[in-house]
Amino acid sequence: MKTNHEIDFYIHGEEMQYVEIELDPQETAIAEAGAFMYMSDGIKMETIFGDGSEQQNGFMGKLFNAGKRLLTGESLFMTAFTHEGFGKAKVAFASPYPGKIIPIDLAQYDGKIICQKDAFLCAAKGVAIGIEFQRKLGTGLFGGEGFIMQKLEGDGMAFCHAGGHVMKKTLIPGEVLRVDTGCIVAYTQQIDYDIQFVGGVKNTLFGGEGMFFATLKGPGEVWLQTLPISRLASRILSYGVGPRKEEGSILGSLGV
Repeated sequence: MKTNHEIDFYIHGEEMQYVEIELDPQETAIAEAGAFMYMSDGIKMETIFGDGSEQQNGFMGKLFNAGKRLLTGESLFMTAFTHEGFGKAKVAFASPYPGKIIPIDLAQYDGKIICQKDAFLCAAKGVAIGIEFQRKLGTGLFGGEGFIMQKLEGDGMAFCHAGGHVMKKTLIPGEVLRVDTGCIVAYTQQIDYDIQFVGGVKNTLFGGEGMFFATLKGPGEVWLQTLPISRLASRILSYGVGPRKEEGSILGSLGV
């Protein structure tokens, strides 16, 4: 018997997607602050301390979990949307930047998925959102984006957001995939995650890809994104600082 609320959903759009969740009476969806798009009449929106899962029963449980969420840069609070009317009602959550929304049925993955700390979008009530520390020393010292990640636990639906295009890959036992740490969206708990030095003086000094990358060893499933938000942000910033040679007239400021 499932402990999480069972919800129906529809994902709309191509590059700027949103997920529309259909709630029966007394069903609840939870979401990060800022993800809300719209909701039907009869749905009550409430700010809650923590994620409302059974793992956070009691004040100390909520306080401990909320403190861990601060380490991932998330808010102490989440928003719960409960259908208090009759029939069916809908609530929708939008992606924060161009990419894809990934629906994940946690019951199909032994009740746990590990994802990037900014990947979680929304879920059925009962799904626990915590943090996952990488236990190996190398990932702690050099892991960058991949050191502190979120874990989603339960037996309900959870929705993650990824930038650009999403690739899902199944790794067989012993198979290794080397990945830029920012391109990892999520992976199943059986995956062995580690950090590897790129090696080589030219690669280190002139490669432009960083000194370390992640290694993911099977068995398990991995979701990768083509456009990490950190990469997108750095490109946008580079366009906003100083003049660019390819823009404006050949006379520069004299041609204005």
